[in-house]
Amino acid sequence: VQLVESGGGLVQPGGSLRLSCAASGFTFSSSVMKWYRQAPGKERELVATISPGGSTDYADSVKGRFTASRDNARKTVYLQMSSLKPVDTAVYYCNVRKFTRDYWGQGTQVTVSS
Repeated sequence: VQLVESGGGLVQPGGSLRLSCAASGFTFSSSVMKWYRQAPGKERELVATISPGGSTDYADSVKGRFTASRDNARKTVYLQMSSLKPVDTAVYYCNVRKFTRDYWGQGTQVTVSS
């Protein structure tokens, strides 16, 4: 299993970013994919979940601002982030659980600052 995130960077408050996570080594199209984030000094938190069919669920803190999507043909999951706030600053991770084991990407840094 390999997960590779990209798309992070520095953005001003109110701005947007789109994160991508390219997956390989497992049956992507039948897998629930998740986005987590971890801010400095804080625990990793679940941000978004997307089912194989595209149904989504979000943390209350990002509802209405973040949108998860997936392209099963490209084996890629996305996180569109809008109206970004400084509190969204964190390392963002892609996750999949297979056979009770969690797999993580290397993470991509998102910094929201003026």
